Amino acid sequence: MRINKILYSSVVCVGLFFTISCSQTEKKDVMKKNSIANAIQPPKPAKIPKVLELHGDKRVDDYFWMRERDTKPVLDHLNAENKYFETHAKKWEKVQKNIFSEMKARVKEDDSSPPAKDGKFYFFTQYKKGKEYPLHMRSTDKLCKNVKVLLDVNKLAEGKKFTEVAEVETSPNDKILAYAVDHVGRRFYDVYFKNLATGKLLKQHVKNTTGNFVWANDNKTIFYSQQNPETLRSEKIFKFNIETGLTKEIYFEKDEIFNVGVSKSLTDNFIFIESGSFDSSEIRFVNANKPDEAFKLFLARESKLEYSIEDSGSEFFIHTNWQAENFRIMQAPYSATNKNQWTELIRHKPETFISGMLVFKNHLVLREREKGSTQLHIYDRKTKISSFVNFPDPVYVVNFGSNHEFDAKNLRYSYQSLVRPNSVFDFNFISQESVLVKQNEVPTYDYTKYESEKIWAKAKDGTEIPVSLVYKKGFKKDGSQPLLLYGYGSYGYSMDPSFRISTFSLLDRGFVYAIAHVRGGSEMGRNWYEQGRMLNKKNTFTDFNSVAEHLIKSKYTSANKMYAMGGSAGGLLMGAIVNLRPDLYNGIVSAVPFVDVLTTMLDSSIPLTTGEYEQWGNPNEKKYYDYIKSYSPYDNIEKKNYPSMLVVTGYHDSQVQYWEPAKYVAKLREYKTDDNLVFLKTDMDSGHGGASGRFKAIEEISVQYAFLLNLEGIKE
Repeated sequence: MRINKILYSSVVCVGLFFTISCSQTEKKDVMKKNSIANAIQPPKPAKIPKVLELHGDKRVDDYFWMRERDTKPVLDHLNAENKYFETHAKKWEKVQKNIFSEMKARVKEDDSSPPAKDGKFYFFTQYKKGKEYPLHMRSTDKLCKNVKVLLDVNKLAEGKKFTEVAEVETSPNDKILAYAVDHVGRRFYDVYFKNLATGKLLKQHVKNTTGNFVWANDNKTIFYSQQNPETLRSEKIFKFNIETGLTKEIYFEKDEIFNVGVSKSLTDNFIFIESGSFDSSEIRFVNANKPDEAFKLFLARESKLEYSIEDSGSEFFIHTNWQAENFRIMQAPYSATNKNQWTELIRHKPETFISGMLVFKNHLVLREREKGSTQLHIYDRKTKISSFVNFPDPVYVVNFGSNHEFDAKNLRYSYQSLVRPNSVFDFNFISQESVLVKQNEVPTYDYTKYESEKIWAKAKDGTEIPVSLVYKKGFKKDGSQPLLLYGYGSYGYSMDPSFRISTFSLLDRGFVYAIAHVRGGSEMGRNWYEQGRMLNKKNTFTDFNSVAEHLIKSKYTSANKMYAMGGSAGGLLMGAIVNLRPDLYNGIVSAVPFVDVLTTMLDSSIPLTTGEYEQWGNPNEKKYYDYIKSYSPYDNIEKKNYPSMLVVTGYHDSQVQYWEPAKYVAKLREYKTDDNLVFLKTDMDSGHGGASGRFKAIEEISVQYAFLLNLEGIKE
């Protein structure tokens, strides 16, 4: 394991220049050495024991006080940690700047998304050279000759340290623009309305929403969701009239494990209120032309029953796991929505996970997963014939694109791989051909220099874990090259092998980049998710370590050249893997990490806690308490060697509060028995997603990569 050593520029009192007594020189040298050492010593936060007791078990948390937001001791500590990191980061500043320059050079600064038709207009976003944020545009023609700027986010961001726009939607008559903006990073969005004829904002606006809203067809009503100001759970739906400024609450979700949101059908006929937990769904609907009518219940919630609905133009289509672990598609009349009135349209297949659907006038499109890969299933509603879209790469990801029109003749989808930039295609339902609309231009990038592959690693219990890899051509499997292993493995979210402009700065310096598709995601279907949550959560961690062991055994790298990275629940993964097998890794980057799992899940006042009981278990029950405690990274730090680590967080993080990584780093430094360095870097102006703006975001990544390259001894 590589050990970072601090080098001091002290003077040795020997040699030709020191023929006189060394006493005074030695004293000065010791003072100088101590001064330098003190300048780069890590902060030593106060230890104030807090006893936490439940189920007859006592835990002592010496750093519980760090949750006292905005107090001087907390701010002083975070600033001291940042200063400590910045002092060390100067050692790898050159490589960081080189990486940032390389990444920025791969960004086409003057660029735009392909226009997507919605009614009379074509909508797209555009970036201008040197600008951080996009312009939202529309045109009356496909070639975008007659263009109007709807919203310039750069102007919204002037004088702001953080700016994020969550939603931009024109009214059905295209006269009013609504947009949701957050200037803090805590994901409270204010919704504003702009008259597109005059360019002026309406005096009415809505404060503190989730950023989720839809227009009714009367052009004056929006429905939006609002979160609880303390727990941040999305719990209420409101109706707002932009002419009168009147607001009315129309739905409150009482169950604390459920969140609520609004959406609109592709037909524009219905507005849906969607209430859901990790295991259950409940939907209400109303005619979008009659927003003042009461919403109707589609199907009452049932434990372990999930569903979503879409309007087919003549009835509802239902995407559900009812008697179908990997989901199937059902249909039901508008007026008869009980389960006994459903009929099957697309049957359940144990080997194929249906993750989503789009309903067009003549076709149904399913996004599916099979053997770890995504695919598009096209079903002709008239002929009942199915077909599939073909893709060229061994590892790739395909997603629905911007599809706004129910009677469209084409499906727009996006395709990318570890070596192929995001490409937008239109698939013609009649000819069954895909036509490239636009491939993202990546200046200075040459895809012929790299190759990717998918391999399988065996877990502790014999389960085969898929692994996606990319590296520069000419790579030799002799264990001599460094490797960065990325993972997540929670909430059923899949870490797909998408194109990342950042990774090539590592590949060009000899790194292999790998993604471990561990249990807890949905890469291999719904059961893959079930095997990595609740009382099966440890599979996520042991899977990742098994992948690391396999990569070392197969000589893709060696233990002293193995690095790992993950964020949020992936940060939990990072904390767990190093507690289990610190010897497998030389360095770790852990972003906004969920590392104090037990304490957080026991505190319902902390945002987004109770809704997560279906993910981790409710530790107020002893069996879940004991299980969570057995893997919670903060509770399992031991007196042993740990790899070097960079832990990053945002002070305004609404998902994982800043104090979790702050406490974790403090305790880790206290316990570890090696000389490896552990850093905490806190962005005082951002939240869970990091800095806003396209260049600020890649600058953050360049800092993280430079940390890893420094451990590898790469200075350029």
